[in-house]
Amino acid sequence: MDETTRTNIENMHSDDKDVQNAAYYALMTATDQPVEWAYDAWEGLVRDLKHKDNHVRAIAAQLISALAKSDPDKRILKDFDALIAVTKDERFVTARHCMQSLWKVGAAGEAQRQTYLNGMEQRYNECLAEKNGSLIRSDIIQSLKNVYEATQDESVSTKALALIESEADVKYHKKYAGVWKAKVK
Repeated sequence: MDETTRTNIENMHSDDKDVQNAAYYALMTATDQPVEWAYDAWEGLVRDLKHKDNHVRAIAAQLISALAKSDPDKRILKDFDALIAVTKDERFVTARHCMQSLWKVGAAGEAQRQTYLNGMEQRYNECLAEKNGSLIRSDIIQSLKNVYEATQDESVSTKALALIESEADVKYHKKYAGVWKAKVK
């Protein structure tokens, strides 16, 4: 890992929000493409999913999701449950940032996509009782759409459409179907 990346990972933990945000943006930009340093940072990022600072938890979740494309050993498969746990974070903004980044796991490969699809289906089915259940469902449907657009994998489309069809509330069924308007009849 180069010195700049190491510094940015350290700066994720800064009490200075400007320093922390600069580190976040630099790391997220770096992970737009596969990186060599994924495993140098991996275990620390997994630990950070339980950090006391919700910003650190959110950054760690987003980075792990982004690093899925840099994970030939498929560590994400064993650590995916830790990411799903962050989608239930006490701070909804943290949970939402994690949820909105999970699509990158689903786009990383077939095994990752299957783990992702199982996790999204489980989250979709359990979240309705939560305070922001319909918003979580909306994020899940959008996440599935992002994976579909990245991979053109019809199993993703099939899963999304089945989840939309299972929505009993007409208002939300229509909203979720709107995300997939080209595919919903």
